[in-house]
Amino acid sequence: MLQRIQTVWIFLAVLGAVFLNITAQDFDVLGAYLTINVSTVILILFGVLSIFSFKNRKRQILLNNISIIINALLIGLLAYWLLNLSGGISIPEKGIEPVFPFLSIVCLLLANMFIRKDERLVKSVDRLR
Repeated sequence: MLQRIQTVWIFLAVLGAVFLNITAQDFDVLGAYLTINVSTVILILFGVLSIFSFKNRKRQILLNNISIIINALLIGLLAYWLLNLSGGISIPEKGIEPVFPFLSIVCLLLANMFIRKDERLVKSVDRLR
């Protein structure tokens, strides 16, 4: 069912990956721009696959956990990039890129929480039959 609350959270995580891909156009440390593009495309594909695999909640949780790991790696890569820019990290116009993977992680954790809640509800209903 696409109208569940976890679908909204997963969709927001996908939007975070899309915005990261759009805003990371100035990423040019060690040729990592390709890394950002590939990882954001993978995150988008995993998110869409997770949204449309609503009948298999275990697969949804697995895809969300993989996306969380990729987002955590992206945060590390982006933090490394920001720290190596000239002028330090205190200049606010340096980049908003690490915010999007962080928000995606929060959204995916909330989605996993609601997926597990649905799983418990289904198991309790099966016990009543």
